Amino acid sequence: MKVLISGMSGLIGSALGQSLAADGHMVGRLPRTYDAPIDFTGVDAVVHLAGESIAEGRWTPARKRSIEESRVAGTRQLAEQMARSVAKPSVFICGSAIGFYGNRDYEVLDEESEAGEGFLSDVCQKWESATAPATAAGIRTVNIRTGIVLCTKGGALQKMLLPFKLGVGGILGNGKQYMSWISLDDEVKAIRFLIDHGTIGGPVNLVAPHPTTNLEFTKTLGKVLHRLTVMPLPAFAARLLFGEMADALLLGSTRVLPKKLIDAKFEFCHPDLESALTNIL
Repeated sequence: MKVLISGMSGLIGSALGQSLAADGHMVGRLPRTYDAPIDFTGVDAVVHLAGESIAEGRWTPARKRSIEESRVAGTRQLAEQMARSVAKPSVFICGSAIGFYGNRDYEVLDEESEAGEGFLSDVCQKWESATAPATAAGIRTVNIRTGIVLCTKGGALQKMLLPFKLGVGGILGNGKQYMSWISLDDEVKAIRFLIDHGTIGGPVNLVAPHPTTNLEFTKTLGKVLHRLTVMPLPAFAARLLFGEMADALLLGSTRVLPKKLIDAKFEFCHPDLESALTNIL
């Protein structure tokens, strides 16, 4: 296949590009902006993963605008270009996130669940809506709602490792909030699965089948690292350190199941947390 990818400098885009190239597929890098025409001749799939990190720095009003614009405006431009193109790709895989569902406590969520509330949910709804021109033009469009991607090269797990290795890791808040996660290997495998399976479209949750509470995650990470986990970060301290981002990313609870992947018989490399962390670490 010939696959064009945006966000190839990021954690997921880099791993996906390497995986496809290793199997002999042609991988092209999409530009950062989509003002100039893009040639889609011979392109089988477009995977759009570009967007400003949501976890770097406090969410000031300016930063929130930048986070939204980096996802929504670029996605709309790219979708419109594909819609206008004479040669159209077969499938458009576009990034999204489980932030779509917002903070839902213990509610079990799948792709049919309604959107939640809050900044991240608003961004995800606009992000997914921006793919509409591609869908209207007959391109199979998949919005991948990704959970916490576990990998030592970046993301949440990388930030956790140093304090946990030093024995000062612990639960966040009361530890009862659900974390919906996926290993980087399964994230890449799932994207490739979605490229190949021509009947799947719309939102797809990219999470492992067993979401875990923060308390369970903390205990499991400590077990794998052979470290104590006795230093909690209280909710008020998290809010002082990270502001609004604390409630959305650290203290909010999102219990998400990958219903569409399960129904399509996708086989996870790491379906449970302990096997995933053991493999990664």
